Amino acid sequence: MAPTVPSAAKSASPSQPSGKSEVADLKQQLRQLAGSRAPDADDQRRDVFKRVISCMTAGIDVSAAFGEMVLCSATSDVVTKKMCYLYVGAHARAHPDLALLTINFLQRDCRDQDPTIRGLALRSLCSLRVPNFVEYLVTPLTTGLKDPSAYVRMIAAVGAAKLYHISATACIDADLPASLKALMLSDPDAQVVANCLHSLQEIWTLEAANSEAAAREIETLYSKPVVFYLLNKIKEFSEWAQCLVLELASKFLPSDNNEIFDIMNLLEDRLQHANGAVVLSTIKVFLHLTMSMTDVHQQVYERIKAPLLTLVGAGSPEQSYAVLCHLHLLVMRAPMLFSSDYKSFYCQFSDPSYVKKLKLEMLTAIANESNTYEIVTELCEYAGNVDVPIARESIRAVGKIALQQYDVNAIVDRLLQFLEMDKDYVTAETLVLVKDLLRKYPQWSHDCIAVVGNISSKNIQEPKGKAALIWMLGEYSQDMHDALYVLESLVENWDEEHSPEVRLHLLTAVMKCFFKRPPETQKALGATLAAGLSDTHQDVHDRALFYYRLLQYDPAVAERVVNPPKQAVSVFADTQSSEMKDRIFDEFNSLSVVYQKPSYMFTDKEHRGPFEYSEDLTNLAVGTEAQENVISAQRYQENDNDLLLSTSDKEDNGTRASNGSATSTYNAPSDLIGSSLISSQTPAEASLINTGGPTYSSQSNFSLDDLLGLGVTETPAPPPPPALTLNSKPVLDPGTFQRKWGQLALALTQECSLSPQGAASLMNPQSLIRHMQSNYIQCIASGGQPPNYKFFFYAQKDGATAFFLVECIVNTASAKAQLKIKGDDGTAAEAFSTLFQSALSKFGLS
Repeated sequence: MAPTVPSAAKSASPSQPSGKSEVADLKQQLRQLAGSRAPDADDQRRDVFKRVISCMTAGIDVSAAFGEMVLCSATSDVVTKKMCYLYVGAHARAHPDLALLTINFLQRDCRDQDPTIRGLALRSLCSLRVPNFVEYLVTPLTTGLKDPSAYVRMIAAVGAAKLYHISATACIDADLPASLKALMLSDPDAQVVANCLHSLQEIWTLEAANSEAAAREIETLYSKPVVFYLLNKIKEFSEWAQCLVLELASKFLPSDNNEIFDIMNLLEDRLQHANGAVVLSTIKVFLHLTMSMTDVHQQVYERIKAPLLTLVGAGSPEQSYAVLCHLHLLVMRAPMLFSSDYKSFYCQFSDPSYVKKLKLEMLTAIANESNTYEIVTELCEYAGNVDVPIARESIRAVGKIALQQYDVNAIVDRLLQFLEMDKDYVTAETLVLVKDLLRKYPQWSHDCIAVVGNISSKNIQEPKGKAALIWMLGEYSQDMHDALYVLESLVENWDEEHSPEVRLHLLTAVMKCFFKRPPETQKALGATLAAGLSDTHQDVHDRALFYYRLLQYDPAVAERVVNPPKQAVSVFADTQSSEMKDRIFDEFNSLSVVYQKPSYMFTDKEHRGPFEYSEDLTNLAVGTEAQENVISAQRYQENDNDLLLSTSDKEDNGTRASNGSATSTYNAPSDLIGSSLISSQTPAEASLINTGGPTYSSQSNFSLDDLLGLGVTETPAPPPPPALTLNSKPVLDPGTFQRKWGQLALALTQECSLSPQGAASLMNPQSLIRHMQSNYIQCIASGGQPPNYKFFFYAQKDGATAFFLVECIVNTASAKAQLKIKGDDGTAAEAFSTLFQSALSKFGLS
């Protein structure tokens, strides 16, 4: 029997139907049901609508059925109405001509007797977002704000903000913000009040860039009557609305301490709320209100500990992580206040890795003399964890605690015990920490070297661990008798070492060993430099060449450069500045705390990353580079060879090359591996003897950069640029500004300070705009809320068409301003920055 031949035809995918038969069938059914008055017509219409929505969800284009859907919208069934509104909202912006058919039935539904249908119709009408339909929105919105149903008023309050985004002029001319404000202060429904507040904040914040009246209206939102009115009703609000009101309260500036205590008493029970967002919003209010009251601020820390720790232990891991991030920020600001609660940060078996890592950081921060032993004991248990990244982090945490000078003796013993564990990653991490400890505590070198000397480099696979071992071998080679032989074995296997970091450390370690044990290290040094000069990695090659030339110039100078007397490191650099931490604290209860960076660093385009995406996703570039800046491989090889030639040899080589002879390939100098590297009489300070290569003198003149200061003639300093003057009446429209901002490259990013008087004057942002205008610098847009304000300025070079564009983000709490400057004339950006900062520094002083 012949085998069955499989059918070539494939079953149609739901998202890719064959032809237009399915849409045509739906259109026909809708047309039949349009005027039907049968008893089951509503049920049939609902079933067909479900199929249309199902096709739309699967990605099928069902816009052809737009007219039939509108015809079938005449029904009293709420479910069918919802599906019809969903369909219309999805296709209105793509098909504005067809959307015009929906205006009549939506306006009719806005007058329906059922408040649910009125609200749904009004929401759908505002969601069309077609600029040509603005005239049809104003009347339904005005009527909706006065509707007897709270549901309709709630929809209308949000619709006002939607109208502003479609047409700001229409929204302001209809006086909708004033209606929203009156409704917010008088409506009995809490959700209507919350929606009015949200829309007003959105409208007035955007409008404040162009209107001083809007800026004054924003200030009224932060006034005592409004804030206390909303706080007294806070128990009636939903959780989302409570967060909105609490965010408003955090920006309120109380006139005296009594107002602060009144607000805190009103919000005391919000700390016990089950919702984590409400608790964090309340904590933000407490922290910001008491910033100027040191004693009360510390009591606030004590008060908020229990609610935060409760939230960490309850809820999902994601919620625990978000709360832990905020707790981590508070711990970094006041570690002593949390030192007694260290057991709350012990890792649980069921904790995800990201939660464990954050807990380890917090344990490191709160360690002090009273709890170091318990914390380190717990961390040592994690070192054998099956989760390798957590085991690494726990070892690093132990080292960080040791660097804080808490019980160093016991911690060093614990770290040295880690070296006895037969795990490569444990050994590597421990070696890195031992290296850092020796940099800070040189007195522990004998104890550490006794253990490190027994470790074989063949058993270490990770580059950073091997690099740390090599550093210790070079730094303490006079105390470790086998150090030279270990280094020689590594040099012999140079080609098998794939990490440039290890090879760089090996070069430096052998050089240090040479200055401490010259006769023994002479041969090893020659082999190391030869291998480094032949290395294909540019950094390794350059360092080997640098050491070679340095030794040839003067070994005594080389010793002062490579192995100078060292002082113990007192403080290791922090990854975040205190100013950055303060900026994150100002944005408490936001993604900035989770990301551990200010919001501008992940919202502004310049900080999102180096990648620039074109329309074609296959064309991905990391910025553009001019063709003339690209050095060809041949040019690079010639420069590389020139580094090893004296002036006369280069001239001869250039002559031979011009005569058409083949370019010579590079070989390591022969004197590197000869026995005449140094003189046996004065091994530590003798000059290098070159047996076959060219000789170098201190008067040599190189055409390339002089790495060692060998007498290259200094080029005269360029004349100072002419003083920059600005046009007193520059003209630039917003569209041109936006286009230029997107096209021009970033010329400068700087930070400058404001005077305390200037920071205080920013309570009225218009004062800064007027001040900069007096310096011929115009503002085209501004916005923000205390303490962060954003301004966009522009200026024009006098007598030229070149413009300078500035984004200025001012933080009034820290009196700092972040500047991003772009310009048509990039060469004058520095001069313009000086002018701008000079004008900004004088703000508030006059």
